[in-house]
Amino acid sequence: MSASAVEPSVVAQLRDRMAAMQGGPTRLPVPTHPTLSPLLQLRAGGSYGVDSASLALALMAGASAAGEWVAVVGWPDLGVQAALDLGVDLARTVLVPDPAEHWLEATAALVDVVKLVVLRPRGRVDAKAAGVLDARLRKRSAVLVVWGEWPRCEARLTTEATRWSGLDQGAGRLRDRRARLAVRRGSAPPRQADLWFPGTDEPLAPMEPVRPAERVRSSPVRLESVDGRGAREVG
Repeated sequence: MSASAVEPSVVAQLRDRMAAMQGGPTRLPVPTHPTLSPLLQLRAGGSYGVDSASLALALMAGASAAGEWVAVVGWPDLGVQAALDLGVDLARTVLVPDPAEHWLEATAALVDVVKLVVLRPRGRVDAKAAGVLDARLRKRSAVLVVWGEWPRCEARLTTEATRWSGLDQGAGRLRDRRARLAVRRGSAPPRQADLWFPGTDEPLAPMEPVRPAERVRSSPVRLESVDGRGAREVG
């Protein structure tokens, strides 16, 4: 049987067993929001990149809703209401809105005590700083989600081909949007899915399973897009 014919879940299980036999940290799965888990399963010790506030909050919400402590570093204008709506438990959320030049120390310290840290770095991050956090993530079996550029991402989740609806000949309100999400891991073909962001009070819904480089239309979801002030962009 060729390697491409093996189910990804089987490959992940074999890797976990090999790590345990070698005395290394086991890459256990970390709770991931069901809307995103068919595209991306977070694993302990990994760092993941996103290109929007909505995706950062959604990845944080999966772990938070499962009862894990989470943290946010370098995001002074975090949309608190948007986080609550997505399922983030603020009672188990640590906020460090503006660590200034101490962002690396603050993030490393939080990795020691929470399961998932969302970091919004300012400016370019060098490979040395990323390596420090990589080692800490593996040791503490934590997850780092970076909104921005990061030199050592295990996977990157991006929003593509966004299309809004609700306007009619220049009148009306932006009501909802459709967007294609893509997950990229190295040089492998991206995994993609088309999602609907309805802008109503409907709960987030799981997506249908997707395959690499295959477009899949999901069930309606409510995954808010937020602006820099934390306000909703959807109607």
